[in-house]
Amino acid sequence: MANGGFTKLPGGSVVVALTLPSPLGEGGVRVLVHAVNRQRALTRLRNLGLRAIYLRGNMAPPTPDEVTAVLHHPDGLVWRTAPDRGGELWHPIAALLRPSAPAS
Repeated sequence: MANGGFTKLPGGSVVVALTLPSPLGEGGVRVLVHAVNRQRALTRLRNLGLRAIYLRGNMAPPTPDEVTAVLHHPDGLVWRTAPDRGGELWHPIAALLRPSAPAS
């Protein structure tokens, strides 16, 4: 389960924001997804391997700045650490899910 929310846009699509535990083990990450509806947004994340994701309620909807960030990204799927550490840029989701380099 995740802390998050959504915003419906004038064109009918939605931006879903979720705060999830970091796959890297420390803290959390704020993930933004732009999709045609909430179910499709969650499906996009599940298809990337983030299986146990549910959106219950609208406790932490995306801010206007977050909506702008995800709408201007070509994939419509971005993340950054949570809580925001002041000025951190948004990253493509591939940077979060990429396997770390093996230690030699």
